Amino acid sequence: MSSKSALYEQVQKEILSVLEGEKNQIARMSTIACLLAHAFPENIWTGFYMVDTENPRELVVGPYQGTLGCLRIPFDKGVCGAAARTGETQVVADVHDFPGHIACDSRSVSEIVVPLRNAHGELYAVLDIDSPHAGTFDETDKVALEVLVAAVFGG
Repeated sequence: MSSKSALYEQVQKEILSVLEGEKNQIARMSTIACLLAHAFPENIWTGFYMVDTENPRELVVGPYQGTLGCLRIPFDKGVCGAAARTGETQVVADVHDFPGHIACDSRSVSEIVVPLRNAHGELYAVLDIDSPHAGTFDETDKVALEVLVAAVFGG
């Protein structure tokens, strides 16, 4: 097991322990953003964008750790929009090569975005993590974050 895998395993156990019995989605998202940001301090943004209930084709910023994020992201823009639109995790080695990339923070180079679905299969948020280094995220991150999201939020 790689050290990255071991770190994800450790932080997932911590997250599940802290969140035991907590039902509030904002509290759950806030805790995940905090603990992932502390586990991987080299990342510059870790947080959630939620589907806007008034405009269901747009994401609105939710709980996060890091510098100021974009307040709103349409489904047809950026890596977060692609994850929301396709329902698939996006792993981008260099956001500057990604068509329609939105530069919320000019330091962002690589990004991973994991969609969150409710028990009915409907998208309600995405987990977004940005790094200032190219190629930070890989299959290990994808699998670990998808497992974490499923363990915490189901769906």
